Amino acid sequence: MIEQLNGKRVALLVADGFEQVELTEPKRALEEAGAIAQIVSPADGRVKGWQHTDWGDAFDVDVPLDSASESDFDALVLPGGVMNPDALRQNAKAVAFVREFFDHHKPVAAICHGGWTLAEADVLQGRRVTSYPSIQTDLKNAGAVWVDEEVVVDNGLVTSRNPDDLPAFNAKLVEEIAEGRH
Repeated sequence: MIEQLNGKRVALLVADGFEQVELTEPKRALEEAGAIAQIVSPADGRVKGWQHTDWGDAFDVDVPLDSASESDFDALVLPGGVMNPDALRQNAKAVAFVREFFDHHKPVAAICHGGWTLAEADVLQGRRVTSYPSIQTDLKNAGAVWVDEEVVVDNGLVTSRNPDDLPAFNAKLVEEIAEGRH
């Protein structure tokens, strides 16, 4: 995996309340593979994670969402947590940012509740996905074909269910970004 993504830039889009390990582990995997992984957020300066049942650490925002452009990145990662995607799906700029990656056929990965933002961006019609089980009805209502599997790949879209799936999620994430546009 080393240097497989050398020079690729990846956006990790989060608002306060993202499941911390769903940001830190993909970010680590991307950086180990040679990518530049940057936190993009509507938060000002720092964004706060969530660790299972309580607030986690604060992380510096690398690129404020207001100045972020899909054209500056090769791929997008959407960590889960409940508060994070619930906030992002109510943010028109975040939803448009997500949709632009699909419009340009760039790899996108979402884990756990991250699929909520995909549903709001209206990019799931006919796509095979997985997620945290409690949001499967929302994804089905958005047109997705939901399955209960560790990791699902559908034409550059990588989805997983929860933190237990991170090893498989990270491997497929790196693989899809290495392949490029889909």
